[in-house]
Amino acid sequence: MEGYTFLAVKLAIGILGLVLQINLMGKGNLAPTSAMDQVQNYVLGGIIGAVIYNDNIGVLQFSLVLVLWTLLIFTLRFIKNYNRVVKTIIDGRPVWVILNGKVQTGECMKNGISAHDLMFKLRAAGVYEIATVKRAVLEQNGQLSIIQYGDQDLRYPLIIDGQIDHDILDIIGRDEAWVHQELEAQQMTVNQVYIGEYLNGRLIVHPYAQS
Repeated sequence: MEGYTFLAVKLAIGILGLVLQINLMGKGNLAPTSAMDQVQNYVLGGIIGAVIYNDNIGVLQFSLVLVLWTLLIFTLRFIKNYNRVVKTIIDGRPVWVILNGKVQTGECMKNGISAHDLMFKLRAAGVYEIATVKRAVLEQNGQLSIIQYGDQDLRYPLIIDGQIDHDILDIIGRDEAWVHQELEAQQMTVNQVYIGEYLNGRLIVHPYAQS
């Protein structure tokens, strides 16, 4: 009976740790949008599943492992939010697979995207002719975002989490000097911007909340 009680206590701690981590991380791992979210789910599930059935690992050790894993995830998230290089290494980057109706074969091959996978994702989005696609980007979570010719009010996320997306700059034919000029007109700097959208030749800014 004592063995079952010990198991129940560790299971309860594991569930509590899982719920707390999900809420502390902003529920991102409930709908993973990056490789880090997926890894976080897998590792946390592995920690809980492996530990609760191991009688040699006590409650204190189990709790310590959960705390250390949570601290590690917090640290990685903090670093990647303020360092574009680290963010690219951890989460990868969106891959532009179609530009102006032309498949970017080199990018597809480099990222392991087969023609079958690309066509399947296009069909799933209701697109059956590549020539009708103006832009198609494979997101970090594997989903395909598509902009077709004729779509109105095209919005491009030019600034995300206080960092300029240089791939978008190349696509819209602008440079960093233009971005800074637009921000100066709004009396802002890049690191004050939560999201900056390029819309009809203008930069629409959504700043961080003022504390």
